[in-house]
Amino acid sequence: MEYIGLQKQIRQNNFRSLLLLISFPALIIFGTYLVLFLSYHSEIETVNTLFLQVIPFIIVGVGIWFFIAFYAHTSIINRATKSKSLSRTKNPEIYNLTENLCMSIGMKMPKLFIIESSGLNAFASGINESTFAVTLTTGLINHLNKDEIEGVIAHELTHIRNKDVRLLIISIVFVGIFGFLVQIMMRSFIYGGGRRRDSKMDPKIMIIAIAVATVGYFLSILFRFALSRKREYLADAGAVELTKNAHALACALRKISTNPDVDIKSDDVKQMFIENSGKKKGILASLRTLFSTHPPIEKRIEILEHQL
Repeated sequence: MEYIGLQKQIRQNNFRSLLLLISFPALIIFGTYLVLFLSYHSEIETVNTLFLQVIPFIIVGVGIWFFIAFYAHTSIINRATKSKSLSRTKNPEIYNLTENLCMSIGMKMPKLFIIESSGLNAFASGINESTFAVTLTTGLINHLNKDEIEGVIAHELTHIRNKDVRLLIISIVFVGIFGFLVQIMMRSFIYGGGRRRDSKMDPKIMIIAIAVATVGYFLSILFRFALSRKREYLADAGAVELTKNAHALACALRKISTNPDVDIKSDDVKQMFIENSGKKKGILASLRTLFSTHPPIEKRIEILEHQL
């Protein structure tokens, strides 16, 4: 895949970030109005009145959630991965590789972290220069040679340069909001209005709310998928542009594909890894490909090998 250029990619991702910031809240607002409309469809004035009453609370609640999750993501990721800081004294080779790549493109060096895991994987994270970070597993460091590790680091640095990491974190936060809303409504229906006859909660309204929230949740996931897959191809191309070594990155991905699994419970963190396409067979493979945030690693390797 032809690399479309750093500045153009940054502009595209900045524009997509803006669209995400607009589209996700718009989806929440539209979903709220739709629930009220379907519940009180014969009383438009009532719908409008209730909407104006509840929407400020919803917007404030979503805003608080977004602010906390957006700015606390670094600590959340570190706790989920149990990663530790990697300094020059602890691993001078990895530190120097990263520093040299950053110096070659005039980029401020991100923080480095390491995960104690036999799995071969890596990811980039952060929203600005003070929080940008590259995290590698010990398995990747121990099983890849110097050129291959350099290719992986260059891939992650390209994600940072292209503002992919900020875009991904925004999408993760909003998808998490929809997922939380669906869970709360389901629990309320099962343990509240859905079982207790004397409850003041209208089961009909709850069913409508659950349906609308679920649709919004899946739409938000589709938005994220649409943004995620292409960024991996572009980061691969950007890494080759930095290292001038397509073969090293292709070899790195091939090794990573043999054991990419890292014992992390958070799916949101897993989708940030350089490889998270999964390996399923039959119908499960088709479904996995359809709903995967990453393109098949075999396809990525094939594209890199065509550049040799």
